[in-house]
Amino acid sequence: MKKILIQLDTDPFPSTFDRVVAVDAGVDELFSYGGVTPETVEGLVHGAIFTRSPRDLVNTAIFVGGSHVAAGEALLRAVTKTLFGPFKVSVMMDSNGSNTTAAATVLTAARHLDLSNTTAVVLGGTGPVGCRVTQLLLGQGATVRLASRSLDRSKATCESLASVVNCAKLSAHESQSDAGLAAACAGVDLVVAAGAAKTRLISAARLQAISTLKLAIDLNAVAPPGIEGVEVMDKAREHARFLAYGAIGVGGTKMKIHLAAIKDLFATNDRVLDTVAIYDLGKSI
Repeated sequence: MKKILIQLDTDPFPSTFDRVVAVDAGVDELFSYGGVTPETVEGLVHGAIFTRSPRDLVNTAIFVGGSHVAAGEALLRAVTKTLFGPFKVSVMMDSNGSNTTAAATVLTAARHLDLSNTTAVVLGGTGPVGCRVTQLLLGQGATVRLASRSLDRSKATCESLASVVNCAKLSAHESQSDAGLAAACAGVDLVVAAGAAKTRLISAARLQAISTLKLAIDLNAVAPPGIEGVEVMDKAREHARFLAYGAIGVGGTKMKIHLAAIKDLFATNDRVLDTVAIYDLGKSI
């Protein structure tokens, strides 16, 4: 029986990136739908679960994507709510690559650091990737400082994370002012820049001033880099006292996780691959 992946994208046109990865992961048939909302998804899900017998639904899966992560989260909730009893298929959500990128970032950090004894600052921490990087770092026992240009947004994100992870080692910081950025970065082992494209979050001088720094990861692939001096292709490149990764340096791991996750959807018919599940899958690669 053919493996069918149903791509539900919240954007008007389904992502070509996600379609290519699905094909490379060995999907036999790919059904792609754009402009999908929680209000319109029920019929698409019913079409997926009522056309094959429950024992054969392992050969059908759903991928939720799009450029807006909050919209993808809402769509994922609607999809899982529609599934019931034996009429289930596995579902993965990776809107804007947020889950696979966050998983790859934390797994990259874990190659060089004992995360349970790591203090990290996540710059741009209120964004979808930064928030997920923070969640996963906390889950591995790290102490995390979530930094944003707005202290109010940083505090709000920390409060929202409390519903999904133990936040005893999490603190909110503002990084708009030089003093605020210096305080957020003081004594850290790890700096992750997860801000919007074309946004410089920390200068080379400020980075060099962190005497305890062991690893810097910049997830911005569009110039200028989020971390001045870190190149997009850096992969464990030595920068004085610390190692550095750029977006492409992390991207190889991200792609491996994405491919493995698509394949994993067809292992059973009841998987929900979200942030933590995708990270756990990545640990086995």
